[in-house]
Amino acid sequence: MGDIHGTYKALIQCLQRSGFNYKEDCLVQLGDIADGFDQVYECVEELLKIKHLVAIRGNHDEWFNEFIQTGIHPQKWAQGAVATARSYLTPIGKRALIIPKESGFKTALNPDDVPETHRIFFREQRLYYVDEYNNCFVHAGFNRNEVFEGQEERIYYWDRKLWQEALSFEATKVSGDKAGVFNMVTPFNQVFIGHTNTMNWKTDQPMHAANIRNIDTDAGHKGRLTIMNVRTMQYWQSDPVLELYK
Repeated sequence: MGDIHGTYKALIQCLQRSGFNYKEDCLVQLGDIADGFDQVYECVEELLKIKHLVAIRGNHDEWFNEFIQTGIHPQKWAQGAVATARSYLTPIGKRALIIPKESGFKTALNPDDVPETHRIFFREQRLYYVDEYNNCFVHAGFNRNEVFEGQEERIYYWDRKLWQEALSFEATKVSGDKAGVFNMVTPFNQVFIGHTNTMNWKTDQPMHAANIRNIDTDAGHKGRLTIMNVRTMQYWQSDPVLELYK
């Protein structure tokens, strides 16, 4: 599943339309549950119901986790954090007070207002996951010219070079050329990413370049949320989020 960004209604649609089984199926969620729309709390509650859940860390999740751990709003968390704060303030009856500051902002939300199960959830998100079929799941990407494990943590949830290089590889590959190989020091079967939304290429459908599959279909703004069966590559999507959140 791609980047959710607080779109609880889209999350439910994807789980229902794909026939996802909460007790038997495994869901790998590629990160960025936080920020965007104001149902982050509900999204985490729903994901915690899934028995076999692999939660990958996104950059927005990391910013929220930094606040949970330190009580300080990192400046970059201004990118969508108002909705996340409102999402956690509403269930406890606090007013969504947000005060802009030069170095970031201050809200009425305190780390202790976030339920312990949610604090643990964001703290324990994985940087990446590799399944038994040698498929790699990561939020943003990695440096393919270095050994996969042990790279700087922020590379996995921030760096967009892998996707850019895959697109460049496809653009320069000679038609019908089977010899062209998208080399990696640590080879993978398929690599599933989010982070860089496909609406940058004017589509709300998953994209594929080399062996990289991008399923961030812009649920955080005006696209759709996507869930994909990684064995068959069949996928299901929510309605456009601006229709769900008018």
